[in-house]
Amino acid sequence: MIVKDGVFYGIGLVSAGALAVYLGGVWWGLPFFLLAGFCVYFFRDPERTIPEGPVAVSPADGKVMLVRTLGDGRRRISIFLNIFDVHVNRAPVTGTVVERIYRKGKYRMAHKEAASEENEQNSLTIESGNTRVVVSQIAGLIARRIVCTKDVGDSVQKGERFGLIKFGSRTDLDLGPEWEIVVQPGDRVRGGSSILARMRP
Repeated sequence: MIVKDGVFYGIGLVSAGALAVYLGGVWWGLPFFLLAGFCVYFFRDPERTIPEGPVAVSPADGKVMLVRTLGDGRRRISIFLNIFDVHVNRAPVTGTVVERIYRKGKYRMAHKEAASEENEQNSLTIESGNTRVVVSQIAGLIARRIVCTKDVGDSVQKGERFGLIKFGSRTDLDLGPEWEIVVQPGDRVRGGSSILARMRP
């Protein structure tokens, strides 16, 4: 499965490659065909098996860069996505979107801690029973477009696709003290299928 943006990019690059071949020969068209292949790979959107039970799943593929305390018992898990990771974002829990905040900002390197506070980002607060979690899509040095298909009042299912960030980025997940975090920096996670935290009894 491929995100439709990838199809559009792929068609455009293949068309440009065909024109380059027609005007200048095969070698002129080769870079366009290689870029088209990369776009199809980058915008892949594989199916995932969603874990059941009172757990929060990863909102993105990538590497856990940071787990830190925010105050009031809340903690943040930061996931860095390189250009080879799947960039589709998924809802960490089942619930209702009660707040959406878009904030303009800088385009610092996404693996830096300052990116969570200073970079352009889109945040969704999802209410799920007696808990609220905040998932933030954060643009990076290369990523300059955040796509989000959910808004206030929308329902989401755990593991459901809700957007993507193009070409390298960061995704943060803020959890309250009612959650026990089960990952640590350095772990590789997969959006929708990797468990990041479990609800405390």
